[in-house]
Amino acid sequence: MTPSQFFDYLWQDYTSVTPQAEVIRCLFADLETSGSGAVVNDHVAFRTFADTPLQLSRLEPQILALGYQPQADYQFEAKKLRARSYIHHDETVPKIFLSELLTDRLSESAQALLKPYTDQISGICRDPSVFWSGLHWRAPRFEDYQALMQESEYAAWLLAMGLRANHFTVSVNHLNESLKDSDGRPLTGSERLQRVITRVKQAGFQINADGGEIKGSPQVLLEQAATLADEQWLEFAGGESHPISTCFYEFALRYPDADGTLYQGFVEANADRIFSSTTTLVPKKP
Repeated sequence: MTPSQFFDYLWQDYTSVTPQAEVIRCLFADLETSGSGAVVNDHVAFRTFADTPLQLSRLEPQILALGYQPQADYQFEAKKLRARSYIHHDETVPKIFLSELLTDRLSESAQALLKPYTDQISGICRDPSVFWSGLHWRAPRFEDYQALMQESEYAAWLLAMGLRANHFTVSVNHLNESLKDSDGRPLTGSERLQRVITRVKQAGFQINADGGEIKGSPQVLLEQAATLADEQWLEFAGGESHPISTCFYEFALRYPDADGTLYQGFVEANADRIFSSTTTLVPKKP
């Protein structure tokens, strides 16, 4: 499978649960006057469970087989996550960000709740299609989803949504003609990302405001923003249906480093805030 085919399949699955992404992509494609109408994907991200057949180290060979190499490792102590980013030898191919939940750091009750589900994961699929394979366990009980949400939104989301693209990311650096002011002056720096945010909000979509709408700064060479996740009704065990957060669309603006090379990494503080784009407010149990 080529990287192009891989991302085509990913996009099909992603937009099936994130219809806002196609609407927003078309919004910016239609605004481009360069003739290409291209909206470039900066990176895509996935979530998974550590200490299972779907853990990061077992998924990594599928990523490397597509021509990627590891880029950097990240730790998110408060969220009990670790992650690794990957970059392709072809600079036009989007980067990949893969994180995993360190389940052994959850409370004993949360670990006991998750174990019956993760025990159902059989052998890892040795094919790139594993990245849009969804659930590897039976449909969860809504009570389990609610209980996990109180301790780890990441765990609850993953239990309900399974393994799939958590988000795609628009490269703001590649949005040229659509990002000029009324006088035709190209916008620079944070102005560009703010213009993107404004257009997305005017189209009726909400922006993740955790830590501010723009996460990061020119000083850390990366600024990011994201929508709040789409919402879909999910059928839980026993036929019970409830609305949950699915996936979201991100926007990234990269700055050149001291050598003039555009920064290609990720910033932990930014990513920590971006994770909250899928947070759903679930009423706490009395």
